[in-house]
Amino acid sequence: MKIAVIGTGYVGLVTGTCFAEVGVDVTCVDIDSKKIENLKKGVLPIYEPGLEEMVHRNFQKQRLHFSTSLQESIQGAEVVFIAVGTPPDEDGSADLKYVLAVASDIGKHMQKPLVVVTKSTVPVTTAEKVRNAVQKELDARGQKIDFYVASNPEFLKEGAAIEDFMKPDRIVVGTDRAEAEEIMKKLYKPFLLNGHPIIFMDIPSAEMTKYAANAMLATKISFMNDIANLCEIMGADVNMVRKGIGSDGRIGPKFIYPGVGYGGSCFPKDVKALVKTAKENKYNMRILNAVEEVNEAQKEVLFNKVLNHFKGDLKGKKFALWGLSFKPKTDDMREAPSLVIIEKLLKAGASVVAYDPVAMHEAERMLGKTISYSTEMYDCLKGSDALLIVTEWPEFRSPDFELISKTLNNKVLFDGRNIFDAGDMKKLGFDYYCIGVKTN
Repeated sequence: MKIAVIGTGYVGLVTGTCFAEVGVDVTCVDIDSKKIENLKKGVLPIYEPGLEEMVHRNFQKQRLHFSTSLQESIQGAEVVFIAVGTPPDEDGSADLKYVLAVASDIGKHMQKPLVVVTKSTVPVTTAEKVRNAVQKELDARGQKIDFYVASNPEFLKEGAAIEDFMKPDRIVVGTDRAEAEEIMKKLYKPFLLNGHPIIFMDIPSAEMTKYAANAMLATKISFMNDIANLCEIMGADVNMVRKGIGSDGRIGPKFIYPGVGYGGSCFPKDVKALVKTAKENKYNMRILNAVEEVNEAQKEVLFNKVLNHFKGDLKGKKFALWGLSFKPKTDDMREAPSLVIIEKLLKAGASVVAYDPVAMHEAERMLGKTISYSTEMYDCLKGSDALLIVTEWPEFRSPDFELISKTLNNKVLFDGRNIFDAGDMKKLGFDYYCIGVKTN
């Protein structure tokens, strides 16, 4: 089977590579010629565990190809995935210009029947806009070529995307034609052999499913952060509360860890887009408005703890920061809480030296020389007045506390991910602050 994937960002590259891994002939297309040349050399635009090796292996076996020509790449293909970006517009809505531009190009160049699949996260009714864009170009050419439109939202977790694609919880496909359903079933058959379900539904429901899933996960995070803040006021321990409610099968243990707020390319953008869609249809998403409000405030919680500890005066202070990416196992810093914390510290007159296992280059691209960077996690502690942990990378879980004590100017640690036990830190002599536990 031959397919084309338009867009070599996070979703497109993972999708194309995983299909190639099971024997599908895949061409990944991008208008960025430098990105395509780098991919041919094995240089990836993103960090994702296991992806580089898989790209290299399938490229060498000629199952995975890279091209800048959509026209050439869709010839002979049965399915074309649209996996380009849908960045938030100024009003919070998803910007569909890239999606619809690709749809138009497909209509200009297709020569045989195709299934045109939106893989990008798009609002309800986008598939109809894609259908109209393709048909408009076919009409302009005077061509009558059958094509089918489908929605196939992605549910990839950054840092575990390969596992998520190869062993999915579920595969959701929205389509309104039996022909398209059969082709998509054939394409996904290798992923169904171990019992992973494929769920067919109407197109609007598939488009809504992606937004609803991310909105629910974001809601769990903001809910737990709200509870954490109240726990701290009332003298309860949110870590105990989390265990108590997480054992309830109706709630579950996932996504109820308090912290400094969610970030990344999906949750912030998708919650805003869903709120905007509702507003356009004269409906007020009251819960999701609160989810956003809580999350934005939560990104400032750790900074406020720093400010209180130093009695409101941070001028001339230097802070070490561990973790820049919005979550572990990725270099993605979009909407990362670290950006808010750093901005607040700098505005207060402090300086920051940061370390992250993989996001340093991305941080330099976004922050430039406004902060300093350390290639070793302990080096950034030298001359620092306190340590802030912002991302829960595994290597931060069992650090050398004696070395931290000797290297910092003060034994002060702000734990934005509740990695450590407050009682243990007190025994070690640290002034220790975390989320949802009254420690001082």
